Amino acid sequence: MSGADPAAFDPAGKTVVVTGAGNGIGAGLAVAMGARGARVVVADLDAQGAERTVASIAGAGGTAVAAPGDAASQDGVDALIATAREAYGPIDAWFANAGVDRGRGLEADDADWELSWNVNVLAHVHAARRLVPEWIERGGGRFVVTASAAGLLTMLGAPAYSVTKHGAVAFAEWLSATYRHRGVVVQAICPQGVRTRMLDQSGPLEELLSHDVALSVDDVAAAVEAALDGDDFLILPHPEVSGYYRARAGDTDRWLAGMNKLQRRLDSARSAGEPR
Repeated sequence: MSGADPAAFDPAGKTVVVTGAGNGIGAGLAVAMGARGARVVVADLDAQGAERTVASIAGAGGTAVAAPGDAASQDGVDALIATAREAYGPIDAWFANAGVDRGRGLEADDADWELSWNVNVLAHVHAARRLVPEWIERGGGRFVVTASAAGLLTMLGAPAYSVTKHGAVAFAEWLSATYRHRGVVVQAICPQGVRTRMLDQSGPLEELLSHDVALSVDDVAAAVEAALDGDDFLILPHPEVSGYYRARAGDTDRWLAGMNKLQRRLDSARSAGEPR
């Protein structure tokens, strides 16, 4: 359409891959893209979850195919890309949504850290390695990372999650800085609390993560849809995160002192809940 923003992404008729789309934010994104006319490839280790998401898209008149499998390894990413191309042709957008939260405190073991790195960071590297060269040849593509406010700030009690989500944001920043002039649009979704299984399983952190209202997956999907109309790097379903991010950069020591105050509150809450 004449006058349309060249940075806008219209999903209609496009091939869109969403990883971790069997549940939670990924399912919400996949359904939203299907409703906008995208041909959606629903990827998840949870085969039944992927099929449920496909059924939801199809039930609303959309087009989707399930692609059960591991989107973290290079072999898994290659298999997913092959499935997408066989089903619908070249990939136009990749929503790198799959993520894990493993281990607590310094007790998080090497297996927790390794899984977190593989899923939360290296999965994005594996996908970009295959997709970006093709997008450059075709004149463009969109890479959307589901990071977290933890990737801009931190998440108390969860070092592996916090560090790897920072890594996810950092890799997305690098991609954008390196390839945006060649048509590759990169965006990072950084919500706080979202009503998903991950939030339900966060224990004492649930109240902290829900401080600025825990959003539904539909709320997050709506924020992402709006952001696809442009190329802003950060997608912040919780607008308050922008202020926290500025405060962290503007006075890091004050911000850290505030976070430590929250940690002491968590410590007190845990102590009060311990059997005597």
